[in-house]
Amino acid sequence: MKLHCDGQPVTLAALRTIWIEPAQISLGDDARRRIDESAAVVQKVVDSGKSVYGVNTGFGQLAQVSISVNDLARLQENLVRSHAVGVGPLLPDAIVRLILVMKIVSLAQGYSGVRSELIDTLCALVNHEIYPSIPVKGSVGASGDLAPLAHMAGALLGLGEVSVDGQIMAAKDALGEAGITPLTLAPKEGLALLNGTQVSTALALAALFRAEHVLAAAITSGAMSADAVKGSDTPFDARIQDVRGQPGQVTVASLLRTLMQGSEIRASHLECNRVQDPYSIRCQPQVMGACVDVFEHVARVLQTEANAVSDNPLVFAESGDILSGGNFHAEPVAMAADYLALAIAEIGAISERRTALLIDSHLSGLPAFLVRDGGLNSGFMMAQVTAAALASENKSLAHPASVDSLPTSANQEDHVSMATFAAHRLHNMLDNVSSIVAIEVLAAAQGIEFHHPQNSSAVIETIIQQVRLFSPPYETDRSLSGDIEQLADLIDGGSFCEPCRTVLPSFEA
Repeated sequence: MKLHCDGQPVTLAALRTIWIEPAQISLGDDARRRIDESAAVVQKVVDSGKSVYGVNTGFGQLAQVSISVNDLARLQENLVRSHAVGVGPLLPDAIVRLILVMKIVSLAQGYSGVRSELIDTLCALVNHEIYPSIPVKGSVGASGDLAPLAHMAGALLGLGEVSVDGQIMAAKDALGEAGITPLTLAPKEGLALLNGTQVSTALALAALFRAEHVLAAAITSGAMSADAVKGSDTPFDARIQDVRGQPGQVTVASLLRTLMQGSEIRASHLECNRVQDPYSIRCQPQVMGACVDVFEHVARVLQTEANAVSDNPLVFAESGDILSGGNFHAEPVAMAADYLALAIAEIGAISERRTALLIDSHLSGLPAFLVRDGGLNSGFMMAQVTAAALASENKSLAHPASVDSLPTSANQEDHVSMATFAAHRLHNMLDNVSSIVAIEVLAAAQGIEFHHPQNSSAVIETIIQQVRLFSPPYETDRSLSGDIEQLADLIDGGSFCEPCRTVLPSFEA
C-alpha cells in the first residue's frame, strides 16, 4: 500500500488496506508548502513574545503560566513524558499503523503548526514498520487521546519502546538501526502530536472492518438456518421490502434470496401448511438490514474523522490566526462506536436465537439437539448455551460509553467522550459474536445435512464442504470447542465476505 499525502482524503478502502498490511507513505509538495506556512506562523509568535496557548504557555489549567523562550523545547518534551501514563495491554501493530497514518494525514493538512521534519519522521516509522508500543487504556477521549498518543510521540524522541517485526525493543535502538534521527520538538509540536482522536478512531475503524466480516457471515448463516428448518423465503420477497423502503432491509433480503436460490430443500416444501416462521428467520431483512444501515452511518463518520484535523490550537496561515477550539473532543467517534455496539449485539442476539430454534425439534422438525440417538448423545445442547452466554455478555458491553463522563484536569476538561473505551470494547464484542455465528454455522450445516440427499443451494453446500474440512458431521458426542474457535477465526478473517460484499462499506469505497 502506497499513500501519497497531498490534500486528497483517504478512502475507507485505503484505511482497510493499511489495517491489513504494511504501508509506504510520503508527503506531496503542496502538503509541504501548507505545513511550512503553518510552522512559520508559530515561529512568528515565538519571535514576537506574544502568549499563545500550547506554544509558549502551560497546558490545561496551567495555561496561564508563561514559558520562557529558552524552555520551549523542554516544555514540549515534558508534555510528552508526563502524559505517557497509559496502562494495560499494548495495541496491535495493525491499529498502531492506522494511528500513525491518520496522525500524518491530519498534520499534513497544514493547520497544526508543526515542521515537515516531524511529519517526515512519522512517515519513516510507518515506512520502516516501527510501531510505538501504546497501552490501550488511559484515554477519556477528550483533549484528544492524550496518554496513548504520548506513547506514540515518545518514540519519535527515542523514548519508550516500539514493536519491530513483532518484537519489543527500545525506541532509541530501533530508530538507530533504521537510520532515523530522534526529534527535538519545536514549539507546539508536542501538543499537536498528543491532541487528536486518532487512537479512538483507529480502534473504531478496526472494529468496523472486523464487524463487516461478522455481518457477512451472519447473513450467510441466517440463510443456512432458514433452509435447515425448511423456512419460507416468501418474507424475503422484494415487494415486501420495497413498500417499507429501508435500504439495508432491501439489500439483505436480496442477498438472502441469492444465497438460497436453487435450494432443493426449499423446493421440497413450497406447498407446506406452515403459515409463518419465527421472527429470527422471518425478520432477518428487517434486523440485519438495520445493522447494515448502522454500518453505513458509522463508516461515514469514521472516514470523516480519519481525515479530520483534531488537534488544538489550530493555525490558519492565510490570516496568521491561531485559534483555540475543541476538535480533540471525540464525541462523534464515541457515539458512532456506541451505535456500532448495538448492531454487533443484535447480530449475535438473532444468531443465537436461530441456533436455539435449530436444536428445538418441536420448532425445527430436526432431531432434538441436532444429533441421532438423543439422550445417549447431547448434541448441540451446550453449544447453544455457550452462544447464549456470549450474547448475554454482549448485552452488557453494548451499554453506551458516551453517556458517561468524569471531569479531568482539575475540572478544566469537565466533559469527556469516553470514545477510546467505546471503541476498544467493540473488539471484545466481536470476539463473542464471531463465536456465536460460528456455532450457528455448525448447527445449520448439521441441520441441512439431515435433509440430504436433498441439497441446499450451491453456495451454501460449498460453505458446508469448506466447514467439513476441519469439522466433521456430529455423529456422537465430542467437544466442539476447537471447531468453534477455528470457524470463528475464519469468520473474523473475512472468509464469508465474498457473497455479501455489496453490504460492506469499506469494500465499496
